[in-house]
Amino acid sequence: MIKPEVVSYGSWRSPITTDLITARTIGLGQIALDGEDIYWSELRPSEQGRNVVVRRNANGEISDITPTPFNVRTRVHEYGGSPFLVVDGTVYFSNFIDQRLYRQDTDTQPQAITPSAATRYADGIFDRQHNRIICVYEDHTDTQNEAINTLVGVKLDGHKIEVLVSGNDFYASPRLSPDGLRLAWLTWNHPNMPWDSTELWVGELKADGSLGNTQKIAGDLDESIFQPEWSPDGKLYFVSDRTGWWNIYRWQDQNVEALTQIKAEFGQPQWNFGMSTYAFESANRIICTYTQQGIWYLANLDTVTGQLEPINTPYTAISSLHATSNQVVFRGSSPTELAAIIRLDLTTKKLEVLRRSSDVTIDAGYLSLPEAIEYETADGKTAHALFYSPQNLDYTAPAGEKPPLIVNSHGGPTAATSSSLSFGVQYWTSRGIAVLDVNYGGSTGYGREYRQRLDGQWGIVDVDDCVFGARYLVERGDVDGDRLAISGGSAGGYTTLCALTFRDTFKAGASYYGVSDLEALVRDTHKFESRYLDRLVGPYPQQRQIYQQRSPINFSDRLACPVIFFQGLEDRVVPPNQTEAMVTALRTKGVPVAYLPFEAEEHGFRKAPNIKRSLSAELYFYSRIFDFEIAESVEPVVIENF
Repeated sequence: MIKPEVVSYGSWRSPITTDLITARTIGLGQIALDGEDIYWSELRPSEQGRNVVVRRNANGEISDITPTPFNVRTRVHEYGGSPFLVVDGTVYFSNFIDQRLYRQDTDTQPQAITPSAATRYADGIFDRQHNRIICVYEDHTDTQNEAINTLVGVKLDGHKIEVLVSGNDFYASPRLSPDGLRLAWLTWNHPNMPWDSTELWVGELKADGSLGNTQKIAGDLDESIFQPEWSPDGKLYFVSDRTGWWNIYRWQDQNVEALTQIKAEFGQPQWNFGMSTYAFESANRIICTYTQQGIWYLANLDTVTGQLEPINTPYTAISSLHATSNQVVFRGSSPTELAAIIRLDLTTKKLEVLRRSSDVTIDAGYLSLPEAIEYETADGKTAHALFYSPQNLDYTAPAGEKPPLIVNSHGGPTAATSSSLSFGVQYWTSRGIAVLDVNYGGSTGYGREYRQRLDGQWGIVDVDDCVFGARYLVERGDVDGDRLAISGGSAGGYTTLCALTFRDTFKAGASYYGVSDLEALVRDTHKFESRYLDRLVGPYPQQRQIYQQRSPINFSDRLACPVIFFQGLEDRVVPPNQTEAMVTALRTKGVPVAYLPFEAEEHGFRKAPNIKRSLSAELYFYSRIFDFEIAESVEPVVIENF
């Protein structure tokens, strides 16, 4: 056995390169089942971020369905989700460039079925009795006012669009009963987000396709409803957090009853359409997934007895779950396996990998396994995080040296870190840099009370939990207290900038399309998030003083450590002017600052060259600030005032 070479942290040579991360890795999205065929969408950085529908037929043959240059992606709510559906081999999808709905029959070119207009479509289902697609519809025709969201029916013979439900600010999850006679859906209004307060409604479809006898089934100001689904025998199921945890419920005979009552989350924050944590194998059997302490589990739920039985799998992150008789298909990953489309035969218990997000295999000696940690944070409360120590079988550090630490603050902020293998994390740990992935207060997966810790406290609780997490690791002796960095994107970028501005724990930071001006954000953002800050910060402009007090841009005089900024110039969620204002302020003050803008990128980078450049630039930035040599050749970054 070759003895590891003694090299300082940060200077280890790693096989996990930016080329490996992008060129041979795809994003796995929506899953759909159609007879014996299994469909899913793939995000391909190597194809300029294009999304493609892929089919695996009954013979196991896999082929692309979406031809170039079509890009299967919807912009409803800007974050999109559920951009396609499949009916008897015909694919209906939203095309990103024009946001029109297209129909693609087997071996034919896609044909538009909606007019060219400032409209968007998502979360569609097929209404066979009325030969139409029922979906969420977002109308941006009136540019002077907020977009209008409704549920519509898109007729396939004549392409007529008929409004079925309107009047509220948002709609999601239209679902038809098996007999086609009833429609269920979710709705909510400003200032709520879907994880705060949603309502579940049901209506009867008339012969002409219109809705009648509508009634609210569940939901109020303190209840979030997730994923309504009809069982094969016509009963309506859904997930609710009415007890403080997202559990599964059933509506029948005008009554709502709980099927599960455990301290676990069967739901997720609905940032995207089409999320699925359970599915019917049969009327009496649900296959579901739930999370506890950051780990996702697969289980069998008997709808008659309510018995919940675990199904053993090696996966710790499970999503996009769908089922048919004797099989379940889902997206799964673990600390040692990248995301993949998985098929489980429920009879034989055999697991089959249908598609991996990457064919790359890395020796386990280069992989850092997450350590789930709990630590005391402000006010004596407990915060959660995953800690990754440096790991590379070829190297060890000089005796007594402690590694630099990057604290990751996730986006959302109503989201959660994942325990699944991420080359984005391993990129750092395999080079000798530790990573702390923080599930700060406000994150999902720990119940409604933990999620609501961020209410009115954004920029405080999240920052506290990141700061206390870094200090905890320093006190434990795991990392170098003089080489602490914080990095985050979007809302995580805001947490990053707040931590750098209002605290003195971190010595450097990286902001990916992060918020620096809360007033600018609340005045210049899209409909879905336009009232989000009412709960996180306070009503605007009534609470304008709080917005000003928590905006890093207003206190750039307090920021005295280097920051690197990354920004997509087509970002509609966090417009470039926010980042550019912060860069200008730091440049004027004389603080070391670097800025990398990317043309034709939106909120979250999708193009391989930009993903590669941002990663290598961040590494270069830390190497200069923390004074360590990089093992590989990296394109330099201009750091002003340095």
